[in-house]
Amino acid sequence: MNLNPSKSTNAAKGEEGHATAKVVFIAAAAAIGGFLFGFDTAVINGAVDAVRHGFGLDAARTGFAVSCALLGSALGAWYAGPLADRLGRVRTMQVAALFLLMSAIGSGLVHGIWDLVFWRLIGGIGVGVASVIAPAYIAEVSPASVRGRLGSMQQLAIVLGIFVALLSDAWLANTAGGASNMLWAHLEAWRWMFLVASVPALMYGVLVTSVPESPRYLVARGRLPEARKVLAEVLDMHNDAALDAKVNDIAHSLNAEARPTLSDLRGPRAGLLPIVWTGILLSVFQQFVGINVIFYYSSTLWHSVGFSEKDSFSLTVATSVVNVLVTLVAIALVDRIGRKPLLIIGSVGMTVTLGLMAWCFSQATGSGASLTLPAPWGIVALVAANAYVVCFGLSWGPMVWVLLGEMFPNNIRAIALAVAAAAQWLANFAITSTFPWLSQIGLSFAYGLYALFAFLSLLFVLRAVRETRGIELEDMRA
Repeated sequence: MNLNPSKSTNAAKGEEGHATAKVVFIAAAAAIGGFLFGFDTAVINGAVDAVRHGFGLDAARTGFAVSCALLGSALGAWYAGPLADRLGRVRTMQVAALFLLMSAIGSGLVHGIWDLVFWRLIGGIGVGVASVIAPAYIAEVSPASVRGRLGSMQQLAIVLGIFVALLSDAWLANTAGGASNMLWAHLEAWRWMFLVASVPALMYGVLVTSVPESPRYLVARGRLPEARKVLAEVLDMHNDAALDAKVNDIAHSLNAEARPTLSDLRGPRAGLLPIVWTGILLSVFQQFVGINVIFYYSSTLWHSVGFSEKDSFSLTVATSVVNVLVTLVAIALVDRIGRKPLLIIGSVGMTVTLGLMAWCFSQATGSGASLTLPAPWGIVALVAANAYVVCFGLSWGPMVWVLLGEMFPNNIRAIALAVAAAAQWLANFAITSTFPWLSQIGLSFAYGLYALFAFLSLLFVLRAVRETRGIELEDMRA
């Protein structure tokens, strides 16, 4: 896309807008979709063993039961962009909340594995929609000077969702004396692990009713007075000339009356614009480094190498706390040192820590449920796993969502983000569904493979990723 910014750009320089309490609240409300993203995808962690034994599943069916929601997420992400351009960002977030609420209730009351797969797919659709809309919406209402920090709230919400899901899993399992044991209302603890997700789904649906529509969506729809009002409120812009200039810049950058479609993403490089390929590969590498293996299977993993079920749950919760804390560090750094440097640091760190985990598990004896790690390798593997989470949480976790929300030109942002997010969910499905099979080959092989992808992600960032710190969305180029 070749932009020729209008003269109004200079007029806007006097009042570009700044972060207000209102814009922080709006970003936080939208980011609850990220909380549900993290909660819904991680809650299966505590239920894996109970579901596997309760329904008599082998490794392949266990992997599919865990990862099936990700197929729904890919579907939801694919259609989120067109849906958001048709209904608006706020209404689309409400649709995501409804799907997540239905999934939480349905998954907790299933009678068979295929019932669970169906409701997990429904929840996945809601997660996929939320994963696209929240970062796009936050980027569209945020001032450039703090857009990275506000965009990182999506990842903070995701890791908080993971933490709360794992904490609630541990509490419910401990209260019942095991995930398979009966708890309240003659329902097993693992069922309550799903049911509790209905609470944040309801909160999300209610809170997003109080946030304004994206000014860029309003401009695209020709609703200019409403767009000016939203910009004045969220960016604290009250100069009429500056408001007019900002609206004109947005209108110019959209550069089309028609709703963006997949055909708008066509380009000279393997059929797509280079920026679209960059977004797709950012998404794929974020998943191919294996992060969700830690959050979907960690309880089973630590149990298999000698920790008790209770200790395995505790270790998993502790890892999620590390993830939350390091994400706070990333939020503090993203607008100071930039997106690309943090990605480079993370890729180097993940390559080293995943390589160390592969080495640790090469020392294991036995296989399957009888796998053990001799001293001191169990502790070294645990430290390496948490160091890996630190490296990911500082970099590829939040930075990918920040970049996907802001790197695309305005006129293709929603549809390009949908494509990139769909690729991310498909990559997530590929990694999550194959881990039980890879672990049967050998955990050393599995983590060695993830280390290889971490190294490849470093080469990719150095070659293809552009820094976006401080650049206005209207100035993003294809």
